[in-house]
Amino acid sequence: MPNFAKLNELLKNNETEVLEFKEAKNDFDFRKLGKYFSALSNEANLLVKDEAWLIFGVKNDKTIVGTNYRPNSDTLHSIKNEIANKTSNRITFKEIYEIYMENKRVLLFQIPSVPKGLPISFEGHYTKTY
Repeated sequence: MPNFAKLNELLKNNETEVLEFKEAKNDFDFRKLGKYFSALSNEANLLVKDEAWLIFGVKNDKTIVGTNYRPNSDTLHSIKNEIANKTSNRITFKEIYEIYMENKRVLLFQIPSVPKGLPISFEGHYTKTY
């Protein structure tokens, strides 16, 4: 299970095709989340990586700002099913981790690499990393 060590490891890196930092201070558009999921999952496959990460509560410059995105644990974890309902082959997050660092809530979305030769779409659209 990722913990502070995993978050610290990710913070040592700049954004890449398989790592995105988002402030998401109070909310984040669900469709954008789905597009990021699709893009990061597809890119992980292309780069022969096991997974990709989307981190909420961290600015692009890696400053921890915290997030209030889906503050209730039940609604946070229900997003796994919501994403599965909109992706081809019902692929969804491996896990969603909630960590408090510097007294601020940070969410780590662990995104699986798509199966080889099987790109994932969100709402029927294939998305490249932004």
